Amino acid sequence: MHAITTLVALALDATWGYPQWAFAAIGHPVSWIGRLIAWCEQRWNGPHLSFARRRAYGVWSLTLCLSVAAAVSVSITLLIAHFVPAPFDLLALGVAASPLIAQRSLNQHVETVAVALEQGSIAEARGAVSHIVGRDTSVLDEAGVSRAAVESLAENFSDGVVAPVFWLLVGGLSGAALYKTINTADSMIGHRSERYAAFGWGAARLDDVVNLPASRLSALFICSAAFLLSDTSGRDALRAVRSDANRHRSPNAGWPEAAMAGALGLRLAGPRIYGGVLVADHWMGQGRADAGAADIRRALHVYRTACLLQAAAVAAIALMLCW
Repeated sequence: MHAITTLVALALDATWGYPQWAFAAIGHPVSWIGRLIAWCEQRWNGPHLSFARRRAYGVWSLTLCLSVAAAVSVSITLLIAHFVPAPFDLLALGVAASPLIAQRSLNQHVETVAVALEQGSIAEARGAVSHIVGRDTSVLDEAGVSRAAVESLAENFSDGVVAPVFWLLVGGLSGAALYKTINTADSMIGHRSERYAAFGWGAARLDDVVNLPASRLSALFICSAAFLLSDTSGRDALRAVRSDANRHRSPNAGWPEAAMAGALGLRLAGPRIYGGVLVADHWMGQGRADAGAADIRRALHVYRTACLLQAAAVAAIALMLCW
């Protein structure tokens, strides 16, 4: 059942994405989660509190957000099961789950960076890439913007596509909703800054755990896509994963980033500036650092092929379970 629901969600997201009219009218599930996290942070992350107290409040806040997500997703599932006859209930669940997958929106955001570079506007490219990365983009040249876009594409393929699909397969709508809550909390408060080091501790640690399966799967899909395409190297993608994935400061991000770097013959990650602070990180891949818009286009080709491979894997699971 979850496999069919997942296929429906993937097809809807790839074809239409989240409608702009719906976003304007009611927002997006991630924005709803974000507002609750922000409310908790403003209420319970006071600078006058001790480190231990803020960390405890952060864990409590994450528990509250997860409880709300579970209650809402279980209620939706039960309502659909009660009021929508089979097999249309699986289609309805797929509709409900599709906003939790970011295939189409990620492609659009990254493609916008490539278009800006192709039109010769480095300022617009910096602005476009700032929407998908957390680093300081004002100091990036064309190569830096291009690498940032490719890195974000690889990492968000894992976080925004493979991971919600994995947890949707495992736990249905509730599994995907709980994952999305954890991942959103990590992106908002899971930073090693003075403000969030304590309060976001629980979100960051839990996000590392729930993203572990998807990071490995995303690397597998990227490497497989690189073998299928004519202008990429699956062998170099595998080599980069073996040599560099575990050297990344994140236990998960290095896997898809190393795979994408090897596939394209690039060097990704490396030293970057976050909040005015230089973060020393290992390079992923042994290729060139001089990237451009053409490399973003190649990365998007790998990404779309990897998405198709993931959909094929879900379809195969659905067939096996229905046989």
